[in-house]
Amino acid sequence: MSNYSLASSTWDQKELDAIQRVIDSDMYTMGKNVAEYEKQFAGYFGSKYAVMVSSGSTANLLMIAALFFTQNPKLKRGDEVIVPAVSWSTTYFPLQQYGLKVKFVDIDPDTLNIDLQKLESAISDSTKAILLVNLLGNPNDFDAIQEMVSGKDILILEDNCESMGAEYKGKKAGSFGLMGTFSSFFSHHIATMEGGCVITDDEELYHILLCIRAHGWTRNLPKENKVSGIKSDDPFEESFKFILPGYNVRPLEMSGAIGLEQLKKLPDFVAVRRQNATLFQQLFSDHPFLTIQKEIGDSSWFGFSMVINPGAPFTRKQMVAAMQEAEIECRPIVTGNFLKNKEVLEYFDYEVGSSMEAAEHIDQNGLFVGNHQVSLDKELHYLKSIVDKLTA
Repeated sequence: MSNYSLASSTWDQKELDAIQRVIDSDMYTMGKNVAEYEKQFAGYFGSKYAVMVSSGSTANLLMIAALFFTQNPKLKRGDEVIVPAVSWSTTYFPLQQYGLKVKFVDIDPDTLNIDLQKLESAISDSTKAILLVNLLGNPNDFDAIQEMVSGKDILILEDNCESMGAEYKGKKAGSFGLMGTFSSFFSHHIATMEGGCVITDDEELYHILLCIRAHGWTRNLPKENKVSGIKSDDPFEESFKFILPGYNVRPLEMSGAIGLEQLKKLPDFVAVRRQNATLFQQLFSDHPFLTIQKEIGDSSWFGFSMVINPGAPFTRKQMVAAMQEAEIECRPIVTGNFLKNKEVLEYFDYEVGSSMEAAEHIDQNGLFVGNHQVSLDKELHYLKSIVDKLTA
């Protein structure tokens, strides 16, 4: 165990008991626990519908795929989608897989979310969607973005996989766009083994998500639905009826059962993360050689970023080495500038929609350490002492 780990378990006996109940039922595939988790998840985030899937990455995949299958398709191959240049790889890959043109825009060096001025300049008559990423727990400035797209036929989508529990003006991040995605991987705000969710208020998209989550069949659709119309009353006839080119990204029933326990704890988890953030800000907000993330709205503080300023008496390599020696786990800020991944970008139809000073700077000079659902008072002071040694 390190002196300051990237993440720690959010489980106790309640999650283990939930797993045991599923084992006792001998029903492991998606069932009543997943359905109840979806109901409670949608309610918690102020959405009409939630669809649980196997990961945040598959949540992004289904979100993009669903837009191609509405009766009047909301996206088609070749459409332009704007994204920030810093995010996880599976923010971008579904866009490539569905033949969309990806336009990368720089991030704001302070918030680490998409740069608003550069975003406004990048919007063109070809722009059909903006996929916003709430990075490291930090919600975007949704008022400013909605004003930019007002009167334009541009979809707003949210990758909220790192920012469960974040709020902007009292509204939960992930619920501002047409759809929003979430992750419940181990190191995230709640953990359900593996898992993710898509939320939406759009009933047609909800039905499409239900269909393509499991094989593209009609079995999981309500009798009257916006994909196949009215289902047969004969379950045998409907059991293997396929209507959309789907996947199998269903969650385990165990994941749903664990999720029900984790959702109960989420408010307290986020509250403690915010208390940790307050201490982190006190220790590092006025640091002469480091810049930390500027909060928009109420962040849920996935982790704590630190970007080395020009002229600092140490390099990132030296800072990482000092942390490794001190057994403080750290990582790059997500992928850094994703445009550096030239090998995979050969498969993309993409455009660089702005200069990339901030994305490149954090790629070369940034890192983050973890935040937890328990107090990090000792760990954060220890982190400060290690950083102080670099400037001694």
